[in-house]
Amino acid sequence: MTNESSRRDFLSLAAAAGAGLALSGLAGGALAATAATGRAAFGPVRQIKAGLLDVGYVELGPRDGTPVMLFHGWPYDIHTYEEVAPLLAAQGFRVIVPHLRGYGSTRFLSDATPRSGQQTALAADTIALMDALGIGRAIMAGCDWGARNACVVSALWPERCLALVSVSGFLVLNRATALTPLSPADEFSWWYQYYFATERGRIGYEKNLKEFARFIWRQASPKWNFDDATFDRAAASLVNPDQVAVAVHNYRWRIAAADGDPQYDALEARLAQVQSVSLPSITLEGDANGAPHPAPAAYASRFKGKYEHRNLGGGIGHNLPQEAPAEFAKAIIDISKW
Repeated sequence: MTNESSRRDFLSLAAAAGAGLALSGLAGGALAATAATGRAAFGPVRQIKAGLLDVGYVELGPRDGTPVMLFHGWPYDIHTYEEVAPLLAAQGFRVIVPHLRGYGSTRFLSDATPRSGQQTALAADTIALMDALGIGRAIMAGCDWGARNACVVSALWPERCLALVSVSGFLVLNRATALTPLSPADEFSWWYQYYFATERGRIGYEKNLKEFARFIWRQASPKWNFDDATFDRAAASLVNPDQVAVAVHNYRWRIAAADGDPQYDALEARLAQVQSVSLPSITLEGDANGAPHPAPAAYASRFKGKYEHRNLGGGIGHNLPQEAPAEFAKAIIDISKW
C-alpha cells in the first residue's frame, strides 16, 4: 500500500469513528494500527464442500455473531474485503468471504458441471455455502458481481437475508432486455463484454489474464493509487482453471450470446418476476466509479423496505470496499441496528 492510500485509510477510519463507528473501542492512534494490521488479520483460506463446489473462503469473528456474507466481483477476489472483514469481526460479526466459482481455491466438484457464470448460478452457490456453514440468515453485501449476487440472493431468498448492502444499487439482470441497445456512449463503456462475446476475446483474456485485470482496475477506479502488492494478491486468484470459462460465460449470457445452464431456468424465471426487495437496504456509490453503473435515482424505487443511499467522495472508484473500507463497514454496522 502506498503512503497516500495508507493516509486515506487512516483518515477514513478516523472519520468513521468520529461519526459513531467504534472499532472495538479503539480511538486515536489505535485506529492507525487497525488499518495497518487489517490485512494481517485476514485469513486463512478454508475449504468446504457446498453444492457443486469445493469453496475457498475466509471466516473471521465469533461463530455466534451476526453473519455477514461479503461477495467480491470481477476481476477482483476476496482481498476486496481484507480490511473490511477484520473491522466487522472486531465488532462481533461472523464474517464469511468466499471465492466465487472460478476464483482462488474454489473448484467444481465435477468436470461435467457447466462452467456457468450466470447470476442465479452464483446465488445458488451462496445458499449452498450458507447451508454447509450452518448459517440460516445473514446480511448480504457486495460490489460488482458481488453486489449483483447479494441482490439476487435477497430477491430470491429474502427469508435467508437480514439486510442488503450493495454498491451501485439493484443490479439484478433482466434477460428480457438483453437485446435492447443502449446509447453509443453506454455501449462503449461495456467494450470488454463484446470482446468476450468473440472467440478472439476469450483467447485474449486467457493469454493476458493479469494484464487484462490490471487494465480493468485502472479503468474502473481511475483515482485509486493501488500498489503492485495489492494487485498481485488479487490477481493470483484469477489463475484458476475455471476463471476464463466462468467470466466469459457471465458476459456472453448477459447479452444473449450464450445459453444459460438449464438447471437454473426455474430460478431465472422466478427472478424475472421480482422487481424489488423489501429488506432493509443501503446502497453506496463512489464519486470516481469508472465502470458502467446506473444513477442512484434509477434504482431507488427497487428498495421497498427501509432504505438509504450514500455517496462517497474523495476519488472512490468501483472497488469501493477496498478503496473505502471504513465506510463500507459502517454501512453494515449501521444496517444491523435498523
